Amino acid sequence: MGANIILKYLGERDHVPTEVKAAIAISAPCDLNGACVELHKLKNSAYASRFLSHLKASLKLKMEKFPNEMSLETFNSIKTLRDFDNVYTSKAHGFVDAADYYEKSSSRQFLPNIKTPTLIINALNDSFLSPECYPVKEAKNNPNLFLEMPEHGGHVGFISKNNVYYNEQRALEFVNSLG
Repeated sequence: MGANIILKYLGERDHVPTEVKAAIAISAPCDLNGACVELHKLKNSAYASRFLSHLKASLKLKMEKFPNEMSLETFNSIKTLRDFDNVYTSKAHGFVDAADYYEKSSSRQFLPNIKTPTLIINALNDSFLSPECYPVKEAKNNPNLFLEMPEHGGHVGFISKNNVYYNEQRALEFVNSLG
């Protein structure tokens, strides 16, 4: 989610602080609805289940501190990540539901406005990303966007030889290329 957030931040502002010279987004879910659909597919069920379990454990702790904010029945209705976003994430942040949250919080719509040099590395074998998460058209039309789509790397797993990570190496090269 951090990659989506930085892209959205850069694209929705007319002015970014001058201290921000460049940005790098790794495995960016530029379309949150598409990424959610991918996460719910069988190939990602272990990840989705573990992620949901972690989110529900955190929510349970919040419920102990704020017992009047959510009923146990509502909590028990959460069976998927989308349910979690419908029941908790969207409401906690002022959205109508998960669909509203995904639509308004996805960075893809903001990419044409990015003025800061930005490298996006989304591996083609990232099982969490839907086709909509690869902003090819936006990168072609915005000289500040540099989209790389390596064949391998999975979701933030760009392991190369000698314990060197491709994404880290490319990030350093990108920043150094800007002078």
